[in-house]
Amino acid sequence: MNNLLQELHVAIIGESKKRMIEESVPRIKASLQQLSEAEIWQRPNEQTVSVGNLVLHLCGNVRQWILTGLGGQPDTRQRSEEFSEPGPLPAEKLIRDLDSLMAAVDRVLAQMTPEQWVARRTVQGFDETGIGILIHVVEHFSYHTGQIVYAVKSRKNVDLKFYTGIDLDQTSP
Repeated sequence: MNNLLQELHVAIIGESKKRMIEESVPRIKASLQQLSEAEIWQRPNEQTVSVGNLVLHLCGNVRQWILTGLGGQPDTRQRSEEFSEPGPLPAEKLIRDLDSLMAAVDRVLAQMTPEQWVARRTVQGFDETGIGILIHVVEHFSYHTGQIVYAVKSRKNVDLKFYTGIDLDQTSP
């Protein structure tokens, strides 16, 4: 059982990092590189935030839920500022901040123990287990990555080529 628990622990971390760090972050970077600084901070209407705001929001959410919730770091998040920032902040800064944050996430996840996945803690007013925190962050990160990609595709009429060379019409055995 202990070996199985350790394998599960490694798999949870590996799959989460794959979804966020290896898939979503490169998609966000590719999306940012398609936009001018003005386009990154353009708000389509009063009810929609900019791509830049979405990146700031992702960083704030991950910082609060992973670095604070799992890593025990102080919670300094100012959520409303993620959405009110008018920009412009250069794409390079957003990318550097995202990369730095993902390195910190990698360090926190590397220090997790199997027992910590079931331990309860409060994050942003929610009572969660460690695994609940991680699932929330991966889902939330993917959700907003999709919004960013959609914004770029709809504005630029561009194929971002995330699946070049992969036959997505394959059926499962």
